[in-house]
Amino acid sequence: MPPHLHWLEPQDPFPSATLAWGPEDPAPGLLAAGHHLDAEHLQRAYSEGIFPWFGPGQPVLWWSPDPRMVLRPQEFRLHRSLRRTLLKFRAQRGCEIRVDSAFEEVMRACANTARPGQDGTWIVPGVIQAYAAFHAAGHAHSVETWIDGRLVGGLYCVGIGRAVFGESMFAHQTDASKIALAALVCLCRQQGVTLIDCQQNTRHLASLGAREIARDLFLQHVRQTRSQPPLRWQFDPVYWNALLPPEAIAA
Repeated sequence: MPPHLHWLEPQDPFPSATLAWGPEDPAPGLLAAGHHLDAEHLQRAYSEGIFPWFGPGQPVLWWSPDPRMVLRPQEFRLHRSLRRTLLKFRAQRGCEIRVDSAFEEVMRACANTARPGQDGTWIVPGVIQAYAAFHAAGHAHSVETWIDGRLVGGLYCVGIGRAVFGESMFAHQTDASKIALAALVCLCRQQGVTLIDCQQNTRHLASLGAREIARDLFLQHVRQTRSQPPLRWQFDPVYWNALLPPEAIAA
């Protein structure tokens, strides 16, 4: 007999994330289906360690996998090649990090990025509209890599208090998404954020220092940080010092 899946009406609260399907079920981590995808439900979901993901023709599906992939900013793995790229980016005129200057453009670029093992994208116009409203409410953000006035890479994420949830990245030039992720890591280090949610385990994220933790620990982190003062979503070039201390630049 298939496991019970919660069907949510618009007024229903989310079930506890601990009730998500387990490793022996058809879709591990799946918690519920239904609800509207709008700013209100997104805020409620992320505040409880839940995120949406669904395919074409499906209802809104809500997930909370166990274990949870996370990146601790202090454990970000700065490989030698990326270090050289960041040093060059920081020193070169016309290269800059912007925050929240082109949020919907970043989402559209993420939607148009082909990914191994994925047929199409879940970031359809309705999803972009919902996250754009979430952005307008101050909870969704983009970290953008700009070169000579062109957006060449970036990511979008969610911030609830001091809880930060990574969503998707794109790159139109080599390492442009990694530069944006490194900038997010620096911003988080600067403001005392101890964990960035990465949702699912991927080899790419693991290579940059992300690792899995038990969902219970992740939910505890969200409960502790969601009501803290929100981050200042801006990037000052001095933030690079968190990864590129002055002595490294001089070397």
